[in-house]
Amino acid sequence: MYPPAARILVRRLLAWTLLAQAVPLYPLYALLFADAGMSAAQISALLAVWSVTGIAAEVPAGALADRWSRRGCLVASTVLQAAGYTVWLLLPGFAGFAAGFVLWGLGGALASGAQEALLYDGLAAAGAGDRYARAQGRVTAAEQLAQAPGAVAAALLVGTGGYPLVGWASVAACLAAAAVAARLPEPPRASGAPDDPGDADAGPLRVALREVAAVPAVRGAALAAALVGGVDAIEEYDGLLAADWGLRPAAVPLAVVGVALAGAAGAALAGRAAALGGRAQAALLGAAVAALAAAGLLAAPPALLLLAGFYGTYQAVLVAVDARLQDRITGRARATVTSVASLGVEVAGLALFAAWALGGLPLVTALIGVLAVALPRLLRAA
Repeated sequence: MYPPAARILVRRLLAWTLLAQAVPLYPLYALLFADAGMSAAQISALLAVWSVTGIAAEVPAGALADRWSRRGCLVASTVLQAAGYTVWLLLPGFAGFAAGFVLWGLGGALASGAQEALLYDGLAAAGAGDRYARAQGRVTAAEQLAQAPGAVAAALLVGTGGYPLVGWASVAACLAAAAVAARLPEPPRASGAPDDPGDADAGPLRVALREVAAVPAVRGAALAAALVGGVDAIEEYDGLLAADWGLRPAAVPLAVVGVALAGAAGAALAGRAAALGGRAQAALLGAAVAALAAAGLLAAPPALLLLAGFYGTYQAVLVAVDARLQDRITGRARATVTSVASLGVEVAGLALFAAWALGGLPLVTALIGVLAVALPRLLRAA
């Protein structure tokens, strides 16, 4: 059981996550663009705008959360997301879609780092700092589970009122999430700490970069979090794999949701994975790689069960590695350090996309296997 203050924080953060992730537009926005006349090249360009915005804003957004307010950044995150969808609805063209993606990208960057830092410091202030992996696992599981109601709502709303109704319902969901975020408890933070690497009056970005550069344990954990987090990009190929392995098109969405539910189950068990040592966590990732390799060899509908097993086990390791990073951060720039690792996640994800383009699932599986072998060294305490 959590202490009362920690329980309130976790429950409200779960509510924020569910509202922010159960957005009906998620499974339909590419179709919205196509219906508005966007070509495949234009849709790819729009996605690139989204990605580049998130990468450019990632670390500055973390520094803002440390200097200003983690709770305030979560509120602003979902407000900007709602603003992006509003622009899409009012200006349905390439320029409007691009502007909406810029707003959404900024919102995503504001949440990245701020959420983990708010949860970790909030639990520590409530005397439950050792519960971070379990709580963050529940939050990650909620992110995965929210895809199901979002998809159901999308199917119902688009048949009733088309894309406009789906869009305005998504705006409402984001604004509701912002209202929940405004009620998140945030512990006060001192302007400096005796164990900060660097001067007490240094800005969060300088403190974060010094901590990553000067503390080997933080540097290794941040690199591990970046590389393991980048593996999550493989989720983008779940639908293609299901189709390639012989699943009927009508059944592909159900298969994708099934893999996401397996990821939620794995994340929910992350507290147990976090209690293991680095070698045991690497062994779990190795087992996940073995399941992925077997799925690729089978290449038939039953292989989706192996893919689900891979993703569930991977999610448990992902949250455990994030918990290792949070435990090793001692300075006041927790959100910024986490954002530095998140920037690495984006870069690692792009590398996975390139590996898939070059060698498909076999090459990606081999690279994840190399990561599993290297993981104990990255996580080893200095």
